[in-house]
Amino acid sequence: MANAQQVQIKGTVYERTQSMGLPGVSVHSTGGGGAITDSLGRYTIKVGVNDSLRFSYQGKSTQLFPVKEISLVRPFDMKLYVDVKTLPTVEVFAKSRTYQSDSLERRREYGRYFDYAPEYLTTNPGGATYGGAGVNLDALFSLGKIKRMENFRKLLVREEQEKFVDNRFTKALVQKITGLEGEMLDGYMIEYRPTYEMLLSFENEYDYLRFIKESGEDYANWWRRNHFKQAKRP
Repeated sequence: MANAQQVQIKGTVYERTQSMGLPGVSVHSTGGGGAITDSLGRYTIKVGVNDSLRFSYQGKSTQLFPVKEISLVRPFDMKLYVDVKTLPTVEVFAKSRTYQSDSLERRREYGRYFDYAPEYLTTNPGGATYGGAGVNLDALFSLGKIKRMENFRKLLVREEQEKFVDNRFTKALVQKITGLEGEMLDGYMIEYRPTYEMLLSFENEYDYLRFIKESGEDYANWWRRNHFKQAKRP
């Protein structure tokens, strides 16, 4: 394939005076990839060597820049003719301070479970060993307690992961991106709720937001087809 070879391009997008980076600028590849600049205007994107890049902000796009003409040994910075005084507050996805503080408090409260690492076999300072290790009799006699603590730790981890998903996958975010409302929005939130592992698998914020947009369109089409059929039944 022509675009099988991938390269990584990174840089910073600045406003007209180049004194401040622009957050929320979309970086698009003609090969289908994309990224969004962070709070300091920085971006990183993987593209095919035969692709081209363009930058878009507030509905306006730059020209295409062929990847073959971009130096890979230094940052590919971009200046957009935007006056910083006119910039709106751009927040693609804010990390929840409430979630972070709750998580830290939870870790402190249940620290003995989160950090619990039982050792069934330990070095025996007295020299009596079996198979090269001393047997920790206290641990062997407490297997029931150890198992309960391990199961509780797993439960705490699962609950923390679910809270992480709750804070990243919100109705407000989905509605803003997809335009879904009412029962359609409620149904989408159930059908397309990502797992913790899935959220971590997205390479960048752009891919995550694109997942919501594309899956929201698919769900809306499915919803309209099925509810239209139900409405036509006598």
